[in-house]
Amino acid sequence: MADVARRVGVSRALVSLVFREQPGASDETRRRVLAAADELGYRPDSAARLLARGRSRTIGVVLAVRQTFQADLVESIYPEAERLGYDVLLSAGAPGRDERKAVEALLSHRCEALVLLGPLAGTARLDELGRRSAVAVVGRAARGARVDSVRTAEAKGVNQVVGHLVGLGHRRIAHVDGGRGPGAAERRQAYRTAMRRHGLADAIHVVPGAHNEEAGSAAGRLLLAGDHLPTAVFAGNDRCAMGLMDTLDRAGVAVPGEVSVVGYDDSHLSHLSHIDLTTVRQDAVRMAEHAVRFVVERLDDAALAPREAVLDPKLVVRGTSAAPSAPH
Repeated sequence: MADVARRVGVSRALVSLVFREQPGASDETRRRVLAAADELGYRPDSAARLLARGRSRTIGVVLAVRQTFQADLVESIYPEAERLGYDVLLSAGAPGRDERKAVEALLSHRCEALVLLGPLAGTARLDELGRRSAVAVVGRAARGARVDSVRTAEAKGVNQVVGHLVGLGHRRIAHVDGGRGPGAAERRQAYRTAMRRHGLADAIHVVPGAHNEEAGSAAGRLLLAGDHLPTAVFAGNDRCAMGLMDTLDRAGVAVPGEVSVVGYDDSHLSHLSHIDLTTVRQDAVRMAEHAVRFVVERLDDAALAPREAVLDPKLVVRGTSAAPSAPH
């Protein structure tokens, strides 16, 4: 800023007024200051200015780098944060970089609040983070921890899936488990409950899995090796469903002609015409908005009791589910 002031021949205080868009400088002076700053490559350090006031106005977001639905959430976090006057800093968990490292990196960059997308941390760890910062968890319950949470009513979504498949005439409906993934335990339990409700307790078949394509492929190979293929499979999420469909396709099993497949998330990839996946839509926009508002409100009032927003899902029927090819 001092360099710009010397170039223009004005005081540093006047340059500061220009960059803060405050009155006190003529239009001509503003033009000269901005031109000089451009020539010198100077940009105001807004982060330093905020830190000098004891604030960073930055929300840190932790995500899993390969989860497409989490990318959809991030897309919606940005506009809501900007609307409320906050910047967003991302930190990803990836092979060789666990969730704890991703969180600590954001805290070391002085993020005022954290939004954790589908975290794997236990209640004690989440509670510890909630006492260090304003925290919102997205995609799972966080009861017992001093954090806010936003999630989908998993049981409602799974009930819609099983009801849809039973209505088409399916009876042998398998579920590829999501492992430790966000919402997986709730979806697994809801699947078992829904199958019993429809009188299909004897047909319950849970295949071990995870929320990725590799797990879907492995589940597909396991099902193909069995004595009888199910007529329908409810996958733990869309990525798992895509891996499953790829394996079935390579084995010459038609989807949905021989096996219907349903996913969960309604991530942007499921909309593609060559995938056309029947799936459960989670409202990424509303989930992101709730999470951002929760942490901003907690920054204003740290004494707020933990809050939970539970949003309704919606089954989206596309081309991967149909009536079974023959009575079963």
